[in-house]
Amino acid sequence: MSTALPSRKRILVVEDEDNIAIALDYLMTREGYEQKRIATGAGAVDLIREMRPDLVLLDVMLPEVSGYEICQNVRMDPDLAAVKILMMTARGSAMERRKGLAMGADGFISKPFELKALRAEVRRILDGGASPDTDTGPGTARHG
Repeated sequence: MSTALPSRKRILVVEDEDNIAIALDYLMTREGYEQKRIATGAGAVDLIREMRPDLVLLDVMLPEVSGYEICQNVRMDPDLAAVKILMMTARGSAMERRKGLAMGADGFISKPFELKALRAEVRRILDGGASPDTDTGPGTARHG
């Protein structure tokens, strides 16, 4: 029985912290995704246009251009409508989350995150699951 995916999902990691990027690289590779990283917000939208990833793991706090700006620019481009965005931030307040989702993010995860939780969120988004602000069923993480 073959476990090969018909077409590997492509993930772009936009993250300036090396230690987090290394952990993400390890997880995404282990999960069988094809992935690439850019360490700054500058040039991220151009790379998204060129690469057309299935998912962007997007840090909010980036040098030069914020994750929010990148998310907004991607959402304003109809050619990039199929690109999913999972925002990551160390400032995981409800307000930050609402702002990210309002700008068109498909999901939002707070750093530091458990790899298991990130893997589940990546799979949910790639499988077209309900957005986190509407999904209140079992298994939905709620942190107080």
